[in-house]
Amino acid sequence: MNRKKKIKQTIKKLVKKENAKKQPKNKVRYISKAERAALEAEEQKKQEQEIE
Repeated sequence: MNRKKKIKQTIKKLVKKENAKKQPKNKVRYISKAERAALEAEEQKKQEQEIE
């Protein structure tokens, strides 16, 4: 009984991992603080150019 249970558990665990990998990723890519600052500076330059 224990051997069957253990085998069933391992197979169930593998199937669960495979299904999790198949699901779409909803998480947005992380943007570092330096990248955010660079993007903000670039945005400000564009706005200044539009004004002038």
